[in-house]
Amino acid sequence: MSLNKTELVSAIASKSGLTKADADKALDAFQEVLIESLGKGEAVKVTGLFSAERVERAARTGRNPRTGEEIQIPANFGVKISAGSLLKKAVAK
Repeated sequence: MSLNKTELVSAIASKSGLTKADADKALDAFQEVLIESLGKGEAVKVTGLFSAERVERAARTGRNPRTGEEIQIPANFGVKISAGSLLKKAVAK
């Protein structure tokens, strides 16, 4: 089972006392700040919940799974997300 955005907005509204519209705006704003910060290379840390940072991936050689042919994969950036202590504790139950 997974929680989609609509269900997440409803849960946030219920727990915070915000309207669903305000909870949706807050979630959208969080998403924008996260994307902008990571795009600039800034790490985002929410103590206890998670941390996210942009990581550099070196160029490497890969294989086309269909043909087995070697291909060159250029250097790029990725995102590393680490669970915080509260999140780890919640899933360990």
